[in-house]
Formats: sequence, structure tokens, C-alpha cells
Amino acid sequence: MSQLYLAQPEQQQQLEWLNGGTLGMLLDGKASDGQLMIGRFDVSEGEAPPYHLHTREDEVFLLLKGTALVWYDDQEYELAEGGIVFLPKNVAHSYRITSKKADLLMINTPAGIEGMFREAGRDRSTPRPEGFSIKPDPAAAERYGSVIVGPPR
Repeated sequence: MSQLYLAQPEQQQQLEWLNGGTLGMLLDGKASDGQLMIGRFDVSEGEAPPYHLHTREDEVFLLLKGTALVWYDDQEYELAEGGIVFLPKNVAHSYRITSKKADLLMINTPAGIEGMFREAGRDRSTPRPEGFSIKPDPAAAERYGSVIVGPPR
């Protein structure tokens, strides 16, 4: 049963992500009865996940600040500050941040993929293990319905 969920910024989980970026977990499946996951990336130039597709969820990116290149089914597009892109499931896609910094809102429906981010990332409220690094893990991605189809673009 859905009910009110309210989390102030200090209550939102912050994960260390690729290339030293941060992924803030704003809303997850537990809070939305499995319907929605919303995350906010604070990332730097060059941040790019592997070329991949989702088998379970559709994805939306809203670029709050910065610029990026987006690949969708092998087509390349530029995404300007304030731009939005809808990425339906089962179609390969990726992005690469082209500005010095970017603030990117990610929305997935239904929820579930947050498990992959939590498994691969590191909760910033815990001590950082020596030598820690985040590496794309095809097996972990697949457990959460994502398939890595190629290297970052």
C-alpha cells in the first residue's frame, strides 16, 4: 500500500559512484511500493556508464545542470542543460558528461534498479575501504535486469 514518503536532504542515502561522483537515492521501491526510483547524480566531465539496456524498467534523465551526449540505439544526441530524455526498456543506451560538472536527475519505473547501484556503489556514510573503486559488474547488472552490451562511449 502506498503512503506518504518524505525525506529531507540529510536523510537521503548518498552513494559514491563512477569516477568519484555521487548518486543520491531520493526515492526507492521501498518508499514507492515498487513503482518508482529517483536518483540524483552529481558527476564530472567524462563520467559514462557502459552501453547497456534495461529489461525491466523505463528510464528518464533530466539534466538539471551541465551538458551530455546521449546514445540511444546507436544514435548520438546532445543533451543541453534543462534537457530531458526518455529511454524505454529493451533499447541500448548510454551517456557521457561533456561539461566540467553535471547535476542529473534519473527516474526509473518500476523501481528495483536501485539494488544494483547500492551493490556497486558505496554508502558515503561508511568509512571508505582502502583501494575502493567502482567497476561495472555485468553479473550484478544482470541480477537487476540490466544488460551491458558494450564499453562506455
